Amino acid sequence: MLYYLIIGLQIYCLYHAYSTRNKIYWYFIILLAPGLGSAVYLITQVFTKKDAEIVQKEITAVINPSKKIKDLEARVAFSDTFQSRVDLADAYSEMSDFDNAIINYKEALSGSHDKDYYATAQLLTAYYQKEAYEDVITMAQIIKDKPDFETSKAQFLYGLSLSKVGREEEAEAILKKIDKRYSHYEERLILARFYKDTNKQEESKELLEELITEGDYMTKPNKQLYKTTFLEIQKLHSELIA
Repeated sequence: MLYYLIIGLQIYCLYHAYSTRNKIYWYFIILLAPGLGSAVYLITQVFTKKDAEIVQKEITAVINPSKKIKDLEARVAFSDTFQSRVDLADAYSEMSDFDNAIINYKEALSGSHDKDYYATAQLLTAYYQKEAYEDVITMAQIIKDKPDFETSKAQFLYGLSLSKVGREEEAEAILKKIDKRYSHYEERLILARFYKDTNKQEESKELLEELITEGDYMTKPNKQLYKTTFLEIQKLHSELIA
């Protein structure tokens, strides 16, 4: 049991360091001194008395994700509220169980919260994962006028879904909104591929060269964080100039 607890602590600390873009040396401390390194990271970077219960729950969720689902299902059974349904749907999404995620997002949106931005955007994302592109487009119509939709992941998935159903011009107009310098690297790589696939080679090449230039000015932690993405950027650029 102690072994699994240490592994769970490592995974949690690595995820926290990644999500908060912490200093790269913390990865080595956590990995090279599993128990002690994780403890030092928690105490210095994460842990306060107020956070104790939250951290414990998150570590438990990493070690045994099905327990989190069972706990949230029990909460829904006790009190079937909008928030309890959304939390359950989120947990299913985290486990890539998008069928159950969709069921619970739809249930949450069936009442007075039918136009809630967060739940609708999450449902849109789950539909995209199921390749239900027409449903993605339908969900986008509900929230497309909300300020949070602009340059969001949901908007980008909406653009990709438009492309999937053959609405290329509309797709390009939406996808281009994510093209902001020094950000959205993965999405902009997808946009470059979109240009290539729609016979806009120059636009693709120009965007890729812009990304490569930005990569030259990135900090070392960010270069490590986006290493795979920039390898794909270089590969696609090589294909275009070959």
